[in-house]
Amino acid sequence: MLPPPTHTHTHTHTLCLSGSGQNPDHVLQGTGVKHGPDSRRPGPDSTVEPEDAERFLSCYCSGHCPEGAKNSTCMTNGQCFAIIEEDENGDVFLSSGCMKYEGSHFQCKDSQYAQTRRTIECCQSDFCNRDLKPELPPESTEMPFGPHWLAFLISVTVCCCTLLCISVVCYYRYKWQTETRHYHRDLEQDEAFIPSGESLKDLINQSQTSGSGSGLPLLVQRTIAKQIQTVRLIGKGRYGEVWLGRWRGEKVAVKVFFTREEASWFRETEIYQTVLMRHENILGFIAADINGTGASTQLYLITHYHENGSLYDYLKLSTLDTQALLRLAYSAACGLCHLHTEIYGTQGKPAIAHRDLKSKNVLVKKNGTCCIADLGLAVKFNSDTNEVDVPLSGRMGTRRYMAPEVLDETLNKNHFQAYLMADIYSYSLVVWEMARRCVTGGMVEEYQLPYYEMIPSDPSYEDMLQIVCVKGLRPTVSNRWNSDECLRAMLKLMSECWAPNPASRLTILRIKKTLAKMVEAQDIKI
Repeated sequence: MLPPPTHTHTHTHTLCLSGSGQNPDHVLQGTGVKHGPDSRRPGPDSTVEPEDAERFLSCYCSGHCPEGAKNSTCMTNGQCFAIIEEDENGDVFLSSGCMKYEGSHFQCKDSQYAQTRRTIECCQSDFCNRDLKPELPPESTEMPFGPHWLAFLISVTVCCCTLLCISVVCYYRYKWQTETRHYHRDLEQDEAFIPSGESLKDLINQSQTSGSGSGLPLLVQRTIAKQIQTVRLIGKGRYGEVWLGRWRGEKVAVKVFFTREEASWFRETEIYQTVLMRHENILGFIAADINGTGASTQLYLITHYHENGSLYDYLKLSTLDTQALLRLAYSAACGLCHLHTEIYGTQGKPAIAHRDLKSKNVLVKKNGTCCIADLGLAVKFNSDTNEVDVPLSGRMGTRRYMAPEVLDETLNKNHFQAYLMADIYSYSLVVWEMARRCVTGGMVEEYQLPYYEMIPSDPSYEDMLQIVCVKGLRPTVSNRWNSDECLRAMLKLMSECWAPNPASRLTILRIKKTLAKMVEAQDIKI
């Protein structure tokens, strides 16, 4: 078979059609006109518009021949075309003819949305359309509906999405309003449960005399927790934040734990609610509660509020005299002694080791005495089973205050006495911080943390191990301490508490008795 002839200036356009479109008949030649040989091409100086130009192109016509056409020939000033189309019944027709210049360029491109499947091809040389063989485009599956249907579907989709969003917003708004109503209803019921006029002191006294001695009933705790109004942030640490709050006009401290510190919250709540735990030198526990909002969980621990803040903050701003020093040291020893001591009985108290004793975890009360706080790492000892109850929390104590046996990992974790002796070492560093701020002979040192001149501000285990265990160093002492009787006695006490060998350290009961004698000698009232 011979290849199809090549035509110069031939333009072929094939389109897939499936919508409403234009019929090419309106630009086809309607009548045949005879032209002489001189009139087939416009002259070089012609100023006639293309659409008005004499017809100079001869085309083959079939199915679209104008009247008077001879030998299936027509003439045009536009283009020759061949078209194949499918009617509504699926019958295919091939026809050809002449197309006027006017609109031919657009018509040859045809419309994307013709009602029937068809393909039109155009060319611009004599009888070029005789050899054009247009083919029907493949049936399109991309757009089963027209552009109007597409617009309709998009509109419906957008409306459905908008309606869905509005429904979701309305649902959550309704849910929030319902929870708020329930909360206020519960609050009103709870307020009825706690008679108006009852103070925290009254409630705590009632629980101690009529209850088990393990704190307020859980319902009362939850009631108080719901009714507290937070006022301002007063502290922040690795465990969470501390806020000043108010309950019926009384100031309270609200400790909000980070979610990751749930184990610490649980442990501290458990320790505070231990039978016979309440003591004037242990931070007063009021309530604990969990507030879950779905997206997050807030863990609350509510305690007494002490406006002087921690011993760390107090010593930075205040200096001490001898009486103030002994009052702080003795009251801290009393609190630690109550923790360490086991109380036997039907409802006894287990011995407890703090494990994170430092100046930031000791609070200063209005009367100048101390109370011990932050029991999230505390260890309990069950004398009946001889077991050490260690918390599940992954937290460790503060490196700066860790005893040598903790740093070099020689502490016997199954022997409870080892934890008590580690507390004694930490206590000695706290007393050192107090002694530095005691004025004698008009002299006093500025406040510093233990080992301040030997280690970085945030020391690593290796830093502390090198200083405390390898080099055997202890916090430096000023020469003036030896010239004052009270500071000299305090220095002797410290030295016996920070001894490298845990067995050589004083017990907290011995420390308490030694300080009690000093307090009595100074005629200090605590």
